[in-house]
Amino acid sequence: MSANGTDAAFQLRRSIPARRYRLLAIVGFGLCLIIWGIVSASNVVDPIFLPSPLTVAHTMAEIFSDQTIWSDLWISFERVTIGFLLSAIAALPIGILIGSFKPVEALMQPVTEFVRYVPVPALIPILMVTLGIGEESKWALIFIGTYFQLVLMVADEVRRVPYDLLQVAQTLGATQGEIIRKVLWRSAMPGIFDALRLCNGWAWTYLIVAELVAANEGLGFRILKFSRFLQTPKIWVYLLLLGAIGLLLDLMFRALNRRLFKWAESGK
Repeated sequence: MSANGTDAAFQLRRSIPARRYRLLAIVGFGLCLIIWGIVSASNVVDPIFLPSPLTVAHTMAEIFSDQTIWSDLWISFERVTIGFLLSAIAALPIGILIGSFKPVEALMQPVTEFVRYVPVPALIPILMVTLGIGEESKWALIFIGTYFQLVLMVADEVRRVPYDLLQVAQTLGATQGEIIRKVLWRSAMPGIFDALRLCNGWAWTYLIVAELVAANEGLGFRILKFSRFLQTPKIWVYLLLLGAIGLLLDLMFRALNRRLFKWAESGK
């Protein structure tokens, strides 16, 4: 107990041991599983829509014994990776320019803010007409869904770099290009990396939306197919798989962030 009678672990923003953190995370998942089992057993929700954890576990074993799920997973992963990489390649330099120069901000940020409020799923018919129902329309949907968000997040991270650092660099004779490359970019990298982590999660959301509409394979397509025949346990298996993929990618981004930016408070 601390001096004011509060457990030290519950002090604001105080770190806790990694082992304790992992244990609490496991407890959190366990509580969700228990609540799920209680609700499904009480028949508050029709079992057709909320099957028991045991039913889903049996269904999961059957699905993972089939090669179809591995094919769906690979196709979806390939789609989201290509679309997200295209978004990142385009958004990083534009975001840095917006965060660095007020004229560029005035020219591009209002337009970016405007477009990012357009519902991305509403663009699906336009993308299908202009790009067809092939892979290009799916890449474009992921690109649009993440690019405008990522540009603004990168610009914000660049603006957070203390202006004193820029003044010191100018005093030492650095050019504007050198300041952008060696001061703004390097100082903002931990926050930018974290923005990439968040946008990668959104990319998976938009991928599933695209596959629900125009695809004949992939995780989203399979969910839609199962829903037509009320194969709810299979839907839950794919939803749990998507959650596991998202959590794994998030942990990988965080671990890489900590390794690359040990010097940064935000690199965690």
